[in-house]
Amino acid sequence: MDKVRLGIIGYGKIGSQHGKSILAGKVPEVELAAVADVDPERLSLAQKTFGENLPVFESASALIHSGTCEAVLISVPHYYHPSIAIEAMEAGLHVLVEKPAGVYTKQVERMDRVAAEHPQLVYCIDFNQRTNPLYQKVKDLLESGELGQMKRVIWIITDWYRSQSYYDQGGWRATWDGEGGGVLLNQNPHNLDLWQWMCGMPKRVKANVYYGKHRKIEVEDDVTALVEYENGATGCYITTVGDAPGTNRLEIDGERGKIVVEDNNLTFYRLRVPEPEFNASYTKGLGKPEVWKCQIPIKGTYTSHPGIISNFCQAIRKGVKPIAPGTEGIKGLEISNAIHLSSWLEGQWIDLPLDGDLFLQKLSERCKKPVIQ
Repeated sequence: MDKVRLGIIGYGKIGSQHGKSILAGKVPEVELAAVADVDPERLSLAQKTFGENLPVFESASALIHSGTCEAVLISVPHYYHPSIAIEAMEAGLHVLVEKPAGVYTKQVERMDRVAAEHPQLVYCIDFNQRTNPLYQKVKDLLESGELGQMKRVIWIITDWYRSQSYYDQGGWRATWDGEGGGVLLNQNPHNLDLWQWMCGMPKRVKANVYYGKHRKIEVEDDVTALVEYENGATGCYITTVGDAPGTNRLEIDGERGKIVVEDNNLTFYRLRVPEPEFNASYTKGLGKPEVWKCQIPIKGTYTSHPGIISNFCQAIRKGVKPIAPGTEGIKGLEISNAIHLSSWLEGQWIDLPLDGDLFLQKLSERCKKPVIQ
């Protein structure tokens, strides 16, 4: 298979990480054909890494229209993901977008519409956690009916510790104008995607959000969100950058038991008799179903970012089904937007689909300059 000529737009921390993976041979389907960045030092770094003959460009637009690439990986600040992706697709390029898909749903909806107008192009998002066999197995247990109908999901993910010095480095992070949010937009897009990927989209969301509670920043650094699903199941999502050592524990309760994911282990507390059946037949007063503690074996390798890039290239060359289609990028973002909107409306329940116009209005009120469209 001939290699996909890929251009990386944005050669900062994550963009250069992708470059290193390509150089190390972790993505054999890729030829790095060009790099674009507004910072000359990053362009210099790219050429030092790949050789002076690597084409480099001072803007995304210049790379997109250079003819050097057939696909692009977009790893710039969040607000610019949709606009650059749209320009690339309209120029006939395949597109892989870094997380999150954007800052607000209306701009991502526009990106999705343009993608729909170009069905011949592969359009993906870098949700690398979907390559983790651990979460793939959780999704399998839910979709196969092994757990029965879901009743409750709780995800405590507070192991995102960031010191004040991390934020004092400046730049676009942890600002409404530059990043569009804090712990939800920076650290949690992968997990919010996994949450909906495994459990489905909730029907409504409400939240308690703190802004600058633990760090001197203007955006959120501590979040507790509640959700409800169509079948009556409930959920709770807790995250922060202020806890040390922090926790990463996912617990999903169903009619046939409980799944717990923690410390890279998957434990299934399986009921011998499903709870609804036990409740309907048990007549001895105090009692509960017999439970078996099962350690679920996890097979496969977590391939992370290289796995997504490789899958993206195979979708281009061989028509392989994408692991993370670009059109699914809006789902976790919609939950994130709903969490913010609930907090801005004094903890009200926010129905999904989200009112994108209202969210954009409230976001604009928090920005010092016009929101990037």
